[in-house]
Formats: sequence, C-alpha cells, structure tokens
Amino acid sequence: MATQSAPIVSLQAPKDVSLNEIEAELSKVWQSYGIGATRATTFSLVVYEPEETQHLLAALGFYSGPIDGIPGPRTSVALREAQKAYKLSITGKATPDTLAQLRQELAKRRGNAANGGGNGTNGTSYALDTQSPTVADAIASRNPCRIIAICSVAGEDEGVTAQVSAYCPIQKQSSTTLVCCEYITLTGTVAALERVGGMITALLIGDLPKFLWWKATPDPNHSLFKRLALVCSSVIVDSSQFTETEADLGRLQELIEAGTPVADLNWRRLSAWQELTAEAFDPPERRAALNEVDRVTIDYEKGNPAQALMFLGWLASRLQWHPVSYESEGGDYDIYRINFVTQEQRSVEAELAGVPTADSGEIPGDLVALRLTSTNLQADCCTVLCSETSGCMRMEAGGGAQSCRFEQVTPLADQKAEDLLSQQVQRWGPEPLYEESLAVTAQIIKLGTPAA
Repeated sequence: MATQSAPIVSLQAPKDVSLNEIEAELSKVWQSYGIGATRATTFSLVVYEPEETQHLLAALGFYSGPIDGIPGPRTSVALREAQKAYKLSITGKATPDTLAQLRQELAKRRGNAANGGGNGTNGTSYALDTQSPTVADAIASRNPCRIIAICSVAGEDEGVTAQVSAYCPIQKQSSTTLVCCEYITLTGTVAALERVGGMITALLIGDLPKFLWWKATPDPNHSLFKRLALVCSSVIVDSSQFTETEADLGRLQELIEAGTPVADLNWRRLSAWQELTAEAFDPPERRAALNEVDRVTIDYEKGNPAQALMFLGWLASRLQWHPVSYESEGGDYDIYRINFVTQEQRSVEAELAGVPTADSGEIPGDLVALRLTSTNLQADCCTVLCSETSGCMRMEAGGGAQSCRFEQVTPLADQKAEDLLSQQVQRWGPEPLYEESLAVTAQIIKLGTPAA
C-alpha cells in the first residue's frame, strides 16, 4: 500500500529576494512564528537540477552525451535532429515550441499522454517547478532541514535569481509544534551559478551534515560540482539517469578514489536482489555449492545497464572473482559478455541482456531476472530470481538440466528517487560494500569499450 505524505502548511510561499537578503528573509519567517515552529536543524541538502533540454533529448533517443546543462555542439545537433523528426523549425536551439513538443512526445512514449500539460514526464524532474516544495516532500516529514535547489537554465546570462520559502508537514503526534524545512532556490545559467559558488557553500548550515544531490552527470571537472563536493558529507547520484552509463560509473569510481564519499540511489534498488541471492545459499547444504557457480545470466530493461553492472560487481566482489574480459555484441538485446577467473583459477562466464519491454517501468534499466548455475551438473547451485513472470519463463527455458530454486523479487520499499533519498540522508560517509562492488564494476568497464 502506498504511503500518503503528511499535509503541508506554508509558513512562507516562494518569495523573490536578492542574493544578499536570503538569510535575513528566512530569519524573519522564524521570528514571526516564535517557538511554534522548529527551524532547519538536522542537515543541509543541496539539489542540483540541470537544465531540462538534454534530459528530454536523451529520453527520446536524440542525445547520448553528458547531462550537464551546458549547451554545446552535441546538444545542438540533437536539437536539430529532434526538430527535423517532429517537423519543427530547425534552429538547433531549445525554443519554447521545441521544448513543448519534446515534453509531449515523452509523455506519449511513457503512456502518460492522458495527463497532458505540465511537464508530462511521469515523475521525472525534467522541467523545473520552483513554485512548490516538491523536491523535498519525501524527506520534509522526517527532518527539519535546509534545502538549496540550484536550477540551471538555458539562455542569456542574466545573473542568479533567488527565492526563499518555508513549509511544515503537520504531524499527528504534535498539534502545537511545527517541524519545518526551509527552501532556497537559486536559478541561472551554468556560468552565473558558478560565479556564486562561494555564496552557495556559505548558505550551508554550520557543523551539520551536508548532502549534495547531483541530478546530472557527475563531472569532477565541473567547477560548481567540485566546490560543493569538497564541503559536503556525501555526494548523492542516481545512475538510472546516466546517459553514458559505463563512462559515468567510471567517473563515480574516480571520485571515490579521490576521497569523495558517493552514494548511488540506484544501488539501493538492488537490495532485494542482493538479499534473496544471499538467502538462496544460506542453507548449509547449498553453501558449499556457491563455489560451483560459473554461469551468470542477468536480464534488465533495455536502456541503462547500471543496475546489471553493479549487481555483477557486487556478486564478483563477494565471491572474489577477477574480471579478465568484457565485450559487447549490441543487437536487439544489447548483449554484454564478461569473463572472470576465480581464486582457484576456474573460469566464470556472465551475460547481461537488455530486454526490450513494451511497457517500461519508472526506473530505466530495472533488473528483470537473473540465473546462477554451473557447468557441473551435480552441483546444487542453480538459482533463478525474477521480478516478472516473463522473466522467469525466459530463465527457465535456458536453465538446462539442473533443477533450480526460483524466487520472486519485489522491492523492499518505494523505488522513486525522492523516497530513496529520504533514507539516504539518514547516513553519510563511506559505504564499504558499495565501494568494493563499484571498484569491481569499474574494473570490468576498463577491460573494453562496448560498441555503441
């Protein structure tokens, strides 16, 4: 059953202020409410919202470059291709007519055309909405925090505009005290936002934990990213939104190696798969058979192999498999083949397949099914996990002569980024299991560049 968010009361609707008035305006809000409201006291969260054009183009298949909000030649070419495809004026620029058409096409593709209007993006924040506190609804009911939304826009550099607001979820257990979040929204071009980078870091609250949710391609050379990552307790990303998945996962590994604590919301979506895989080999009679596994098949929804690669990295890191080759066959199923060597010098073969689906879910690249088996027909290690009946049928059809243990996978919690974020901000610092798994994933990726 879906949980229902607490009703929200507004202490201060979004108000335009100058940059040097931000703290003073927020102080006025709290002074006017006295002790009846608890001000942001748990952490600061910076949310970087890239300009929507690249997101839309990537989702519709016109753009495969980095999502960085910076218009460049690749973005211009993609815009021209989209404008040609949709019979618009070919300018290579993100005109209002072009953006409206891209939003409409994405809504159609995701089966959401009936909702019309708005962003039409089925829950993904491509177009910005600075008039409501949607960016933090999922965490506001648990934490009185400060949220700084940095919104990148295209167009002429006209400086940075600022808004402040404050919202409080009404708690049933307390009818007298409001526990509130305060919001600061900064909007401007990439260049303008970079100029005020020092002011952004100054808005982070004292010695409290500080989180950076970077909703774009992580780029260690992006000056604003570099500045914010240096002062934040953790950098949070969602690899399900990566457009150059292998390269972007490699960048995450580089950040970790440089000492930046990184958290990937997409990693959290693998928890049910990891737990059921481990549980399948908990019985003593199956534990020894785990070392017999030498064939791994993973199906995921075609479009983003991040979950499949990270799960394989996790499995290899736990079983101490060393990757020795990585190649891509492309085709309708985007086949990836990875070979490993165990500590006993046994060969292990893994195959990842991007399965085309008529009705894709909200999360690009969700796992569909996996099979662990062995060339030793006497080994009791065959295990099949699947989230859909069709996935189970495909794995069963290719299962061979061994009898398999089948498990149905259901998410442990809501998989939306905002809900996972509300859990992530309860922790910070290094995450050894994730880092060990990503390190193996990065080793796999370095072995070869898959064909486009």
